[in-house]
Order: sequence, then structure tokens, then C-alpha cells
Amino acid sequence: MQKIKRIIIGSDHAGFALKEKLKVYLKNLDIVVKDIGTYSQKSCDYPDFAASVAGAVASSRFKRGILICKSGIGNSIVANRFPNVRAALCYNAQVARLSREHNDSNVLVLGSSFVNETSARDILKVWLNTEFQGARHTRRLNKIKKIEAQIRREKSEVYKSC
Repeated sequence: MQKIKRIIIGSDHAGFALKEKLKVYLKNLDIVVKDIGTYSQKSCDYPDFAASVAGAVASSRFKRGILICKSGIGNSIVANRFPNVRAALCYNAQVARLSREHNDSNVLVLGSSFVNETSARDILKVWLNTEFQGARHTRRLNKIKKIEAQIRREKSEVYKSC
């Protein structure tokens, strides 16, 4: 099993309290946590934090990241726009396990209005400790990579024609 040694985490104001609790949990697992904010419950914009976490994972500065907002949906939308990011909105441990086994998710997204601290810890524990199964799932991830590459090529052609 691959041991995660460091992780990047971010949240908006609605995810701040849960983020703070999960940081303590992660540190107790001897995982180094890079917190990119927010640092209070003052209203802020989730896309800023989602882009920072997803960018760090996309560039391989971090193997995995965590995002928390009220529903998790906005963070998922932003994070999945980054190449090689597979952000999974998980609301129970079974979904977290499948997101790792089948999709090799590298960003865990939580909705603070839908998971409490206990369930978030359970989800996180499973997500951290579940390995990607490979085999037929690798074939599917390769298809996703081809789709990403095609979209990048199409964008490039659009910009060239402008």
C-alpha cells in the first residue's frame, strides 16, 4: 500500500470548520498538511481554493488533495477542469473506496452540509488507504486522458484561428 506522506487541503468559509478538524486527524496520521486556506469563516469564493488545490495536484507538486465547501459540487466542477485531476465528491466510505479503486481519484471533495466530522474521517480514512485496482479501470482512465488531450488540441486550434 502506498503511504501518503503529504497532502494539500483547501476550503471555502462553509468548509472551514471541517477542514480544521480534518487537518488534526491527518497530522495524527503523520501526514504533512499544506493548508492553502481559507483561514476563517469569513465569506470567500470556493473557485480560488479549488484551483489552488487542483493546480498543485495537476502539476504533481502533491499526489493528492482535499477540498471542502458546503455541497462539494462547486469544488468538483472547478477541480475537474484541470488535466490529470480526478476529483471525487464522496458522501460515504463506499463511494470513497470506489473512487480510488475504479477512478484513481486524486482529489477528495467533501460537502460540509452533508457529512459530519465522524463520517468525514471515515471517508478520508478509506480514501487514503484504498489503492487503485488497475486492469480494466486503467483502460477507462486512458480513455479519459485521450478525451483531455483532444479537448486541449481543439482549444489550441480555436485560439490559433482567432
